[in-house]
Amino acid sequence: MAEAERIIGTPDITGAEGSGETGPDGSAASPQPDAQDTGATAADAAVDRSPATRRRRVILLFCVAVVAYLLDLGSKMLVVAKLEHQEPVELIGDWLKLDALRNSGAAFGFGEAFTIIFTIIAATVIVVIARLARKLYSLPWAIALGLLLGGALGNLTDRIFRAPGVFEGAVVDFIAPAHFAVFNLADSAIVCGGILIVFLSFKGLDPDGTVHKD
Repeated sequence: MAEAERIIGTPDITGAEGSGETGPDGSAASPQPDAQDTGATAADAAVDRSPATRRRRVILLFCVAVVAYLLDLGSKMLVVAKLEHQEPVELIGDWLKLDALRNSGAAFGFGEAFTIIFTIIAATVIVVIARLARKLYSLPWAIALGLLLGGALGNLTDRIFRAPGVFEGAVVDFIAPAHFAVFNLADSAIVCGGILIVFLSFKGLDPDGTVHKD
């Protein structure tokens, strides 16, 4: 009989009852979380989600957006006043020039037949960023969204206020690298913000500061 019990063994009982561990008062001890859950809990606990933190991130987002927007707006005003209808200005020989052009398409001159659609897309991006700001606790995400917002506002301003008409305006482009499309500072801000968002998403970092570990 003893030999049979040895071979069969004692069945395992999951949970606190099978562990045989008791607390100081004699009650069953609570099961311990595994290492992965502990790591995720610690990471979430490290994120400061206080209203003050969110307010600082939102302020940073709009500061980055304002700087990007003003740089884009100022550069376009200067280009229109000084370079439009003039010969291109060489900065680095034929490799990089300043050449004022009007672009009715998307960034880098693509899709010129869909000006109104790109205007709607830019407006939608601004609305989405404003909604994301309500749960923004991540510093890198604040910078990335600020770049996107500033760039979108810069090109949207051209769409609304420049010829040939409201929501059909042509964007001012002037940075002309060799063998590449002509673009502006708003396009650069949008691309940099987009690249940063892709990187943050690849790293598993959400706008609210949560980190996902695969």
